[in-house]
Amino acid sequence: MPAEERSWWGWGTTDGELSKEESDALVARTSGVLPGHDFTDHAPPDPADLDLPAPRIRPPATLAALCNDRAVDRLSHARGKAFRDIVRNLLGRLDHVPDLVARPRTEQDVVDLLDWCTASGIPLIPYGGGSSVVGGVEPRFDGPAVSMDLAGLGEVLEVDTVSRAARIQAGIFGPALEDRLRPLGLTLRHFPQSFAHSTLGGWLATRAGGHFATLATHIDDLTESLRVVTPAGISESRRLPGSGAGPSPDRMFLGSEGTLGVITEAWMRLQDRPVWQVTASVAFERQEDAVAATRAIAQSGLYPSNCRLLDPAEAFINAGASVGGGLLLVAFESADHPVDTWLDRALELTAGHGGVVKARRSKDSAGQDSASAWRSSFLRMPYQRDALARRSLIVETFETACTWDGFPEFHDAITSAARAAIDEVCGGAGVVTCRFSHVYPDGPAPYYGIYAAGRWGSTVAQWDEIKTAVSEAIAGHGGTITHHHAVGRDHRPWYDRQRPDPFAVAITAAKTALDPAGILNPGVLIG
Repeated sequence: MPAEERSWWGWGTTDGELSKEESDALVARTSGVLPGHDFTDHAPPDPADLDLPAPRIRPPATLAALCNDRAVDRLSHARGKAFRDIVRNLLGRLDHVPDLVARPRTEQDVVDLLDWCTASGIPLIPYGGGSSVVGGVEPRFDGPAVSMDLAGLGEVLEVDTVSRAARIQAGIFGPALEDRLRPLGLTLRHFPQSFAHSTLGGWLATRAGGHFATLATHIDDLTESLRVVTPAGISESRRLPGSGAGPSPDRMFLGSEGTLGVITEAWMRLQDRPVWQVTASVAFERQEDAVAATRAIAQSGLYPSNCRLLDPAEAFINAGASVGGGLLLVAFESADHPVDTWLDRALELTAGHGGVVKARRSKDSAGQDSASAWRSSFLRMPYQRDALARRSLIVETFETACTWDGFPEFHDAITSAARAAIDEVCGGAGVVTCRFSHVYPDGPAPYYGIYAAGRWGSTVAQWDEIKTAVSEAIAGHGGTITHHHAVGRDHRPWYDRQRPDPFAVAITAAKTALDPAGILNPGVLIG
């Protein structure tokens, strides 16, 4: 994706922003939930009007063609796309900005850039699509920094149709990857919400979760081998369907968030493109019945491609459905056989818990139901978040995972903490929603949303207080601080508490061995 198409301040691209009609409709819906809020729109500043600090470093002549210090380029690489990133951009706050943006065109360029930064002691931050929502690409430290944009390494280099795998460069964006595979009837089948604006390398470095709710949903499950450039040398694992030969080298780099090396390419497991698809939406009157039905499906061995449970607030706001206890969206797909029988059995399970089928669709069905309405809203949610942030709303999500047996108490604790924080920080004007983004036989991945009335100029501080309160509740009640959004800098305090102490020692030792100068993405994962 060319840099000029990106929005420097917000999500995605400039032509993807909400139209006036969409914004007006969004404000109308939100004002019904938050009456009395000041919805004044605060447009982003013109980058030309910002007092951007001059670059503090210059590349050597041999690397000058790979680097630039254009203002908009530096601004667009300064932060990710978290709520606090968007608001600081809207306020024109230039807390930390990289001095240079480097765009390697080959793996040797990556090696040369790492060598220069290592020898000069200059921090370097690997950058894919920049969709991080946890402070993963921000140079949140004093001193100069280089942002290494890997979009120039964006090709599918080789496809093994017999084994159904492909060797793919890390800088390729989701749509381009699927466009290369589609003529072969293949797909990676990894569709995070950021799909259009994130890269394979970013998915690997953050252990991203895809759109699909069961089985191979995390990028880990789709990875056959990795090639990683580190300051200590190049690490390339062997292509194998599985191996019991000691700790996995791939597992060390998956989720390493650019702190141990720069992922340049990977062999990824592919699938045949699905032919049969069926989906249904099921309403429940009681939340406990909805949760029990979802657990029954998760433990049935049916493994649906989608199994999302929306609470009443989430169902109303993003699917336009009014339900008493929850709305379950369940779907199946296959490239090999019809899947109606699988859906039939799933619906039998939901009926046993009081579920009522509201709609059922096949791949070629016309019209729109709650499931398709939610999917459309899902893809537009980040743009909607930006529009609300411009109007002083605090919009945040918290995704986690817990076991089924602990979910009722866990859910009560998280929602209570969120509501208490909204009461204290925002005077009680706010809504808390929940959906299951993924489900496993042993537990769900709850994804909480917060919509609260803020005060322009104070929403970052208000966000920080709410973020801290909910994160403390998650950590204190045994959940993971992140299910698929990575650690970055925002989750570090709780990640440090979640990981075992001996593992912290081990990963610190790995950092020292692979990056002795400590230049790679300082402050992420490791102190």
